[in-house]
Amino acid sequence: MSLDFEHVPVLLEEVISHLCLESYSVFVDATVGLGGHAYHILERLKEVRLIGIDVDEEALEKAEKRLRKFRRRVSLFRENFLKMERVLTRIGIDRIDAVLFDLGVSSLQLAGKRGFSFADEAFLDMRMDRRAQKTAYEVVNHYSYESLLKVIRDFGEEEEAERIVRAIVEERKRRPIETARELARIVEGAKKRRGRLHPATKTFQAIRIEVNDELSNLKGGLAKAWGLLRPGGRMGVISFHSLEDRIVKGFMRTSPYLVPLTRTPVRPTQEEIRTNPRSRSAKLRVAEKTDGIQEG
Repeated sequence: MSLDFEHVPVLLEEVISHLCLESYSVFVDATVGLGGHAYHILERLKEVRLIGIDVDEEALEKAEKRLRKFRRRVSLFRENFLKMERVLTRIGIDRIDAVLFDLGVSSLQLAGKRGFSFADEAFLDMRMDRRAQKTAYEVVNHYSYESLLKVIRDFGEEEEAERIVRAIVEERKRRPIETARELARIVEGAKKRRGRLHPATKTFQAIRIEVNDELSNLKGGLAKAWGLLRPGGRMGVISFHSLEDRIVKGFMRTSPYLVPLTRTPVRPTQEEIRTNPRSRSAKLRVAEKTDGIQEG
C-alpha cells in the first residue's frame, strides 16, 4: 500500500493559501500523521522549520520516510499536542508562526486492524496512542448502561442511542464484544440503515472520541497553540464533525487577540470530494493572532 493511497491530505490548497505566508519561519503540524500536509508546506516555504507532532508511532514512522528530503528542516515528536509547549522548549523554540490541526481518524488507522473500521476483525482497540490504557473494548464491555448511553448520545449525537446501548448490553451479557465487526453488526441490528452513512458511524465516532479523550484534548491543544503563536501568526483547524467544529468556532471567536479569517468554514470542492470521498465532511477554520493594538 503506497503512502499516497493511505493518506491524501484534505483541503490541501486551502491550507497552503491560508497558512503558508512567505514570512513564516516556524510551522507546527500538530497532527502530522503521514506527513501529507507537512510535505507540501515544506515544498512551498523553502526556509520554514516544521515541527511535526503525533501520538501514533506507526504514522510517525511513515511521515519520517515521506519527509526525508526535508530532514534538515523537520523535527518529529511522538507526543500529544497538549504537550506542544514542552516539545518546543526541548528544541529551543518559544514562539511559532503557524499551527495546523487535522483532526479525526486517519486512513492509516482505518486500514490498520485497530478497531476503527466497521469490518475490522481484530481486537476492539481504537487507541490512536498505543501507550494509553483505555481501549474501545473496555468502553463497550465494562461501562455501565448509563455511562455508555451518555458517550453514544453526547459524543455521537446518536438519536437512537438508547436502543443501541440496550442491544450492546444484552449482547455482552452472553459474551464479550471483541471486534469492531461484531460491534458494527450489533448496532446495525438495533438501528435501521438510513442514508449513505453506515448505521454504526455515529456509535464508532462516539466510542473513538471517548477512548482518545479527543474533545478535551482539542480544547487544551487550541489554548496551548494560541499561547505560542506570535502576533501575525495563524492557526488552522480541519474538523470532521459538528462537536469539533463547535469547539473550534467558539475558541476562535472568544479568544483574546485571535481574529477569525474564515467567517464560515472552508469546505472541499466537488472535485476534491469526487477524488477523495473522505474529505466530504471536512471543514477548515483559520484565525490570526493580533498584537491587540487597535488602530484609530
